[in-house]
Amino acid sequence: MVARHKISDSDYRALSDFRQNIHDYLDFSDKAAKAAGIEPRQYQLMLAIKGLPAEMEPAVGTLAARLRVRHHSAVELIDRTERNGFVARERSANGRYVLVQLTTKGAHTLERAVAARLEELQSAGPVLVNALRRLLHSKRK
Repeated sequence: MVARHKISDSDYRALSDFRQNIHDYLDFSDKAAKAAGIEPRQYQLMLAIKGLPAEMEPAVGTLAARLRVRHHSAVELIDRTERNGFVARERSANGRYVLVQLTTKGAHTLERAVAARLEELQSAGPVLVNALRRLLHSKRK
């Protein structure tokens, strides 16, 4: 049986604050993407491509999994992002997979968008960390 601990009002406040701070950052992130000329989902796709571990190829299925969307939804997103000139498709060396690469335009646009987010994290980061710390160090009885 799992031991039940009393959840205090401060626990609820800390969790609410943490959630609000995450929401605020994600809202900023969406606005920064739009300011850089990218739709938020296209930004997420481009970041997923650029942020993949070196041993992973940016195959459509891999990107769908990273974005937590179905394969056909990833294909639609890639189509839109490709029409904007941010990504291009190519076949893998063995021809079995479609890989998605950033174009030069996409790489430059992503860099601008990421720079804004990194700057925002200088102020939002400590707030998020403090809210999380309050949750992790909460005393429940």
